[in-house]
Amino acid sequence: MKQGKVEVICGNGVGKTSLAVGKGIVALTKQKDVIMIQFLKGSPNQEGLDILKCMEPQFKVFRFEKADTYFENLSEEEKQEELINIRNGFNFAKKVVATGECDLLILDEVLGILEKNIVSIEEFEKLLCGREDGMGLLMTGRVFPEQLRSYVDAISTINYEEVDKDNGQ
Repeated sequence: MKQGKVEVICGNGVGKTSLAVGKGIVALTKQKDVIMIQFLKGSPNQEGLDILKCMEPQFKVFRFEKADTYFENLSEEEKQEELINIRNGFNFAKKVVATGECDLLILDEVLGILEKNIVSIEEFEKLLCGREDGMGLLMTGRVFPEQLRSYVDAISTINYEEVDKDNGQ
């Protein structure tokens, strides 16, 4: 069996997670199992994600962070604690990849943990190379590191641009 595709959704615009969830739902319509692991989102009320619970066990969402706010808003001491949780999430992703536990693995905002040097490019390359046959991988985040381009089949970029209505642009 051929390895599944590796896709990236990146950019400074909003909607990367929504697009990833949509792609996960499309996978469900094809009788695929989906796991989504979210990074750098904190663990606030999960109202938006509660709807996904009705799709379990075929679509599972995991967050390992415990803080109730985004990583950037934490004190240095809180960041140190959350780094452990983020690493646990990444280690879980490696386990999912190694065991082929799902057909599509969505790593939401994983590019942010690369950008913040929480995980090295080398560690991430090992994760990409360790995928089971047939497993698709979808990664989101703002900045996509060019060093990983050779591992990727498709890149979607979502950008946000203010429109200057006074100049008609």
